[in-house]
Amino acid sequence: MGLKSVLCAKIEMKANKDVFHDAFTNKPHHVSTMCPLHVQGCELLEGAFGIVGTKICWTYTLEGAKKISKQIIETVDHEKKVITFKEFEGDLVNKYDNFKATLHIETKDEIDLVSWTIEYERPNENVPELVNLLDFIIGMTKAIDDHHVN
Repeated sequence: MGLKSVLCAKIEMKANKDVFHDAFTNKPHHVSTMCPLHVQGCELLEGAFGIVGTKICWTYTLEGAKKISKQIIETVDHEKKVITFKEFEGDLVNKYDNFKATLHIETKDEIDLVSWTIEYERPNENVPELVNLLDFIIGMTKAIDDHHVN
């Protein structure tokens, strides 16, 4: 049994909050045009964008290295603006177990927030927490927000 970890980030956004839910749910293949330094592509492997059970493959650059992430869409809730991706193949599953990323768009005190939660298990204490990945997600989120505001 691994060491369970949960990392969260909430980023205030200037763009319309529907932009984020729509981008990751219905148009993930457009994300690379919004933040090309972070994400280079999103390929549909099986199914259809925005549908539970759909498999997609992300290509991205983390700390100067090209990475891939194959994910299955686990949950989509349009009303609550939640989508969860579970990694089944790629660079993360080589080191971490049960990796999941959840995007939730919420409004608190009239401020729209992009909320990311990443959950995973580390095999032991020597495997680092995914703080670098959380920083990457924050940077990607800000780049997408800027893309829609500017």
